[in-house]
Amino acid sequence: MLNRKSVLSTSIKLAVASTFSTFVLVGQAQAFEPARTAECIAPANPGGGWDFTCRSVGKTLVDLQYIKGNVQTVNMAGAGGGVAFAHTVSKRAKDDALIVAASTATTTRLAQGQFPGMNSDQVKWVGTLGADYGVIAVSKDSAFQSLTELMAKLKSDPNAVKFAGGSATGGWDHLKVLLAAKEANVENLPKIKYLAFNGGSEAIVQVVGGHIDAYTGDISEIKGFMDSGDLRVLAVLSEERLPAPFAHIPTAMEQGIGTIAPNWRGFYVPGKASDDSYEWWVKTIDELYTTPEWKSVMAKNGLMPFHKTGTEFTQFVKNQTLDIRLLSKDIGLIK
Repeated sequence: MLNRKSVLSTSIKLAVASTFSTFVLVGQAQAFEPARTAECIAPANPGGGWDFTCRSVGKTLVDLQYIKGNVQTVNMAGAGGGVAFAHTVSKRAKDDALIVAASTATTTRLAQGQFPGMNSDQVKWVGTLGADYGVIAVSKDSAFQSLTELMAKLKSDPNAVKFAGGSATGGWDHLKVLLAAKEANVENLPKIKYLAFNGGSEAIVQVVGGHIDAYTGDISEIKGFMDSGDLRVLAVLSEERLPAPFAHIPTAMEQGIGTIAPNWRGFYVPGKASDDSYEWWVKTIDELYTTPEWKSVMAKNGLMPFHKTGTEFTQFVKNQTLDIRLLSKDIGLIK
């Protein structure tokens, strides 16, 4: 039987109302001119991965004068990204000045049919700006010293450890735990406790406060808490150890648990946005990815190289959605 986790991991690694104020693309004679500053919807509360994507990309676009004006981040939490997706499709379908942060969590929810009546063809997929590897972390006072210890506890009792994450139940953060548990030969995976919050920061606060045992999310979400010593990362779900300042974190694979879970970071735009605006966003994301300023953002926040745009990215989304649908069936999340 085909290992769907391997298929998913391989697919990622192979890939590893509006009138027209002024967007100006640096180094290009062509200018695209929307009527107001750009808006980036982060489909979660402040502090999580989608919020990071909007704010870091928006700031860099403005700092480098790709956009003259500003990029306003609007937090729109709910339904694991479903509220933002529905808002974009139903109320902003022709908005040329709107981008929406997305990730593997987005394709996961689409794959599982969690955005009722909606699908990936209703928006235009712009591109990615790096991949954010998954982590499993605990508070500084936790008794767990390794991922192996935590999984041993789950093997003895799948109800024994409570996890918190910033994606909805059945979403990508939840899926990371189930993948790791499956690799560790934990039985009764549906009994593992997972609590969903509207963004990674809310979930982290619960773990740091000692209310929940462990956090499942992405490396970019936990750096500040790791630096302060409030969180201890038991494992990063990557093929190899990440570069500094994360090089001290052991991988799950080092601990005998062969789970790899990269989470791409990128954007989509409304499905009826003009072709000119879509091409502008694709070209801009392509250029931004190559700049030293963005490379610095990636290095500081643990983002690994991963870049696809336009038609290539659109096909990648379709393929990944199918992979995750099959994987979710294998694990028992959907029928």
